[in-house]
Amino acid sequence: MAFGIGAGAKPWDMPAGIVKGKQIRAACECWCTSTGKIMPLMLKVQDEDGEIRTIREITVHSQEKKMYAGIPSIEYDCTLAVGEQSIRAWLIYYQTEGRWVLNFR
Repeated sequence: MAFGIGAGAKPWDMPAGIVKGKQIRAACECWCTSTGKIMPLMLKVQDEDGEIRTIREITVHSQEKKMYAGIPSIEYDCTLAVGEQSIRAWLIYYQTEGRWVLNFR
């Protein structure tokens, strides 16, 4: 699977009322355990200026399988270390599409 984020990617929003908050596309490097658990290791996101930012410090507090409009997903409640800040976010993996988004509530 390729690792990266498309040039010119814009913030992406789910249909109104399904997932609340600001969402942005993300590229995620993961570790898949022998039991099938997916563990995020690193993220790459595009900021407002179009620059690709790398986030290496991810603390996952919990993960939960969910369904959004019939689309299976895994939602990770996590804290991201971005510079001097710690940001609480939800990292969502849409399994059937193989797509990751960050949701800031």
